[in-house]
Amino acid sequence: MENKTNTAWWKEAVVYQIYPRSFMDSNGDGIGDLQGIIRRLDYLKTLGVDVIWMSPVYQSPNDDNGYDISDYQAIMEEFGTMEDFDELLLKAHEKGLKIVMDLVVNHTSDEHRWFVESRKNKDNPYSDYYIWRDAKEDGSAPNNWGACFGGSAWEFDQKRGQYYLHLFSKKQPDLNWDNPKVRSEVFAMMDWWCQKGIDGFRMDVISMISKTKEMPDGEIRGLYGDYSPYCVHGPNVHSYLKEMNREVLSKYDLMTVGETAGVTPEEACRYAGKDEQELNMVFQFQHVDSCGKYGKWTDERMPLTTLKAILSRWQNELYGKAWNSLFWDNHDQPRAVSRFGNDAPQWRVLSAKMLATCLHLMQGTPYIYQGEELGMTNYPFKDPEDFHDIESIHAYEEWCKSGCVSHEEFWPCITRISRDNARTPMQWDESAQAGFTKGEPWMPVNPNYKEINAKAALEDPGSVFYHYQKLIALRKQYPIIVHGDYKLLFADSEEIFAYQRTLRKEKLLVVCSFTDQETAFTLPEEFNGGRYLIANYENPGKEGVLRPYEAFAVLIG
Repeated sequence: MENKTNTAWWKEAVVYQIYPRSFMDSNGDGIGDLQGIIRRLDYLKTLGVDVIWMSPVYQSPNDDNGYDISDYQAIMEEFGTMEDFDELLLKAHEKGLKIVMDLVVNHTSDEHRWFVESRKNKDNPYSDYYIWRDAKEDGSAPNNWGACFGGSAWEFDQKRGQYYLHLFSKKQPDLNWDNPKVRSEVFAMMDWWCQKGIDGFRMDVISMISKTKEMPDGEIRGLYGDYSPYCVHGPNVHSYLKEMNREVLSKYDLMTVGETAGVTPEEACRYAGKDEQELNMVFQFQHVDSCGKYGKWTDERMPLTTLKAILSRWQNELYGKAWNSLFWDNHDQPRAVSRFGNDAPQWRVLSAKMLATCLHLMQGTPYIYQGEELGMTNYPFKDPEDFHDIESIHAYEEWCKSGCVSHEEFWPCITRISRDNARTPMQWDESAQAGFTKGEPWMPVNPNYKEINAKAALEDPGSVFYHYQKLIALRKQYPIIVHGDYKLLFADSEEIFAYQRTLRKEKLLVVCSFTDQETAFTLPEEFNGGRYLIANYENPGKEGVLRPYEAFAVLIG
């Protein structure tokens, strides 16, 4: 068992994700920026987090809100300058906060100079920096694969006379990682940022960088063929990540986390196994994957027994082998309290605290998405024109405008899952535009900002914010939270999520109610007389019953 003297810093850290466009606007143009982040560093220090992960701030035409990068070594003009970034890095470090960059290297923007050159002809130095294929004899796409944001995964380029692969938007062509020049360019860019002094990388869809040379039609799922067997966890992904580690990552004291859609615990141990020399940890998405009638779009909740089984499997199967990433939501997911809790006014605070308790006392590194610590909720969309997110816009067009499904049937599904729910501006106070901007925000503020905002939370000792603050402090105080093993209790209950952590002679019991009804519950006898570390009700552990969305943790030993 590890002890605190030899523990990697990222195992004890708590990460706060910032979506820069929506965090804080400093100049009144309605778009969040780097100077806005600088202004709010003291807020994050008060919360108690250790690491700031920023979604991309690089130069981009913003087809996918910065995940389409045209220059990896320049800052998006809307966000500021490289001097602003250097100031942010310096001031964050002065406050003991680390900065993790979002690394997007499965694809670039089609406006990146590499692609501008690559598309000119088949005989230039950048010709095979991307994945090009000839058309079929009838002129159609090389195969039936569908892109994540709708439509075919192939786009025909008139100038070059070939199709290029884009697993996301057609303005996000996939890089050809089989070309050693591509890898060398990427590693040099990463090293440049490391020399600046950043503290790590979150790696966007990193499990997709290696593709099979054969690209047959995929199994039809929805409207197009599935590319997953040929483009996810591909034949060379681990050798390329080992090369990345050898050439860059191993030379610095970094935190690295890979976004690895479709990963299993067994595969995660290859990406992030302690002896594999690839990454520190991965993001898995089994607990947030939606499988509805319309692909990911659904208005149904995952049964609690299923959710518990998934999270428990990851806790147990990675223990001692690899490291977990813990999250409820992020920039690609709807708001946690709306999805897993209850955002009705009478239950929002209680259920937000319950969700925080459930997640933060597991083993792994917790991630907080901006506004989660306030209990921010999904946005009340009224019309398809309200969407800004490319995925949501394309999904509505493909499913509804094509006549596949009626608006009435699809609307509850898309509004519940849309990524735009997470991207509304941060709610700082009750003033106009929630204190996010003095101008017109790039997307509307949630109308509930007068009740749900940081200023009100900081003035209320019983707020969701202070519950998160206490959970973060407990993780730093009690090694059992970082290092203890995990055992699920009451596995068959659809109302109670309870588990036990154990480290040497100490045991920690965590009990969470996922319902708005009272539930019969008796505290296990060995925990009678234990010390309550945290609770979202006064007098926790009331004999014989759990109150709606009640959560508490009891320590013995």
